[in-house]
Amino acid sequence: GEVEKRGEGREGCQRCACKTVRVMDGGGAGSGCVFCRIVAGEVPCSEVYKDDLVVAFMDIQPVNAGHVLVVPRAHAASLAELDSAVAAHMLPVAQRVAAALRSVASQSTDADESAGGDENRGAAVRCEGVNLFLADGAAAGQEVFHVHLHVFPRSRGDGFGLQHPPRYSILPARAALDNVACALREHLP
Repeated sequence: GEVEKRGEGREGCQRCACKTVRVMDGGGAGSGCVFCRIVAGEVPCSEVYKDDLVVAFMDIQPVNAGHVLVVPRAHAASLAELDSAVAAHMLPVAQRVAAALRSVASQSTDADESAGGDENRGAAVRCEGVNLFLADGAAAGQEVFHVHLHVFPRSRGDGFGLQHPPRYSILPARAALDNVACALREHLP
């Protein structure tokens, strides 16, 4: 079950002024894994959502306010190790988080207009769009080797983005695309 620890020198959330840190049960292999430690309740998190398969919580180093991670409870260092049912469950959870981000941002904007710009309202979340991002492997930018799906709230001019290589504007020949597609089909598990 869920255990609550009060106080611990934490400021709590500004929305409801609570000082409760929710500690979740669960865990998995990889006891040195920070996400397994979060799931096990050894490291606090700002929980957004949880069920039997995943936990969603705020990223401690957010790209933008509202940046959430959707993390499987069972340790899987890579997509190849991730149970397909859990993988299939992560996207609908990310969709729900994205909808919540848009809703909070909308309320924040409405409140800002009527209350003269209270920045703490809705945790100052701006969300005109959403990116979902999953890095699989060091070359892809994975830093914590426990699969996790980033849900980034985006707004124009937020400074975040992916950079395309110089060759991106050069379209490959259809034959080259067909050859790679054929090779991939032959290697699908």
